[in-house]
Amino acid sequence: MEARDHELKKELDATLQARSELGPEYESALIDSFLEKVEQRLDTTLDRQVRRQLAERQMSTARGARSPRTAENFGERFGFGVISLVLAIPLSAIGVANAGIRGLVVAWLGIVGVNAVHAARGSGLFRQADRRPKSDWDD
Repeated sequence: MEARDHELKKELDATLQARSELGPEYESALIDSFLEKVEQRLDTTLDRQVRRQLAERQMSTARGARSPRTAENFGERFGFGVISLVLAIPLSAIGVANAGIRGLVVAWLGIVGVNAVHAARGSGLFRQADRRPKSDWDD
């Protein structure tokens, strides 16, 4: 990084030297040129960082690493909860109509159970460890 700083310092010195030789009428053009070089250097640095992060993300995905809970995961869980509550209305009515209060309790135990399993699945509670024997090809 210091080499880049040295190059940028050389560019600035050259721009200031050109300004003193050419005069103030070329000042805005020289400043624009210098800022364009700085912007190109920043773009190059940002592109490199974005590529590195993208490659790291692709590697973690390829290795099967699960990403932490994101907004996308939250949306899935929230949607599942809303749908289960909407379906709870007719299920409660069917349970009460056929078996009274016992039917209502069974329907709600089913709803709570499905939501609990969905939540536990999302948190990795049901994920099994890899039980394959290690080979020479594994990392």
